[in-house]
Amino acid sequence: MAKAKKLPSPCIDVCKFRREGHCIGCSMTKTQKKMFKSLKRVDHQHAFVDMLVHQQSDMGKYGHWTPAYLKKLAKKGIAPPFEV
Repeated sequence: MAKAKKLPSPCIDVCKFRREGHCIGCSMTKTQKKMFKSLKRVDHQHAFVDMLVHQQSDMGKYGHWTPAYLKKLAKKGIAPPFEV
């Protein structure tokens, strides 16, 4: 069984914190960005990205994130942690 690769950060390099402290690019807060960096287990990273996708859905206006993150994953040869 192949070892799962670590996920890259959900950050898509926009980093503008408006929307009540959430980034307009990825929806993470500064605290969430630090939290993701501290996650060592791949299953925890997958759970974090799943939470983030739901957060984006709840907040709305994050349709641009999925294609940008999928491109980032493809460059690294990593399968998406969510259904597209």
